[in-house]
Amino acid sequence: MHLIPPVRLRYFRQKLLQWHERDNKRQMPWKGEKDVYKIWLSEIILQQTRVEQGLPFYHRFVERFPNVQSLAAADENEVLAVWKGLGYYSRARKLHHAAKMIVENGSSFPNSFKTLLELPGIGPYPAGAIASIAYNEAVPALDGNAFR
Repeated sequence: MHLIPPVRLRYFRQKLLQWHERDNKRQMPWKGEKDVYKIWLSEIILQQTRVEQGLPFYHRFVERFPNVQSLAAADENEVLAVWKGLGYYSRARKLHHAAKMIVENGSSFPNSFKTLLELPGIGPYPAGAIASIAYNEAVPALDGNAFR
């Protein structure tokens, strides 16, 4: 693997940020969010789902389950009903199970990449995304598209 010279890396970062700001910045309700619950929820909903498809589900989920306590207290059938139409129902079941684990642990979210991996439904990509966004942990969030 060749290392990119720092001067080229700075140039690349600058161009990428300019491109994002100028032409490709999408407004999404979780951008700029620091509530780990909402970050977690967005990452799970968007797994194998286009943003346009996931947005209404994100809004419905946050409206019905505004925090991890309300999600944990819900009946699984209610969680699945709000998830209905998004597919991959195992994601909803794991999300619900993880919410119960979090509440049983005093409602404290795992606060590192390593401890996030202990939750059902959390693999390396969502753990990296959540840890870097919510906790500013310097970990990668590389999905299958980035690897390809």
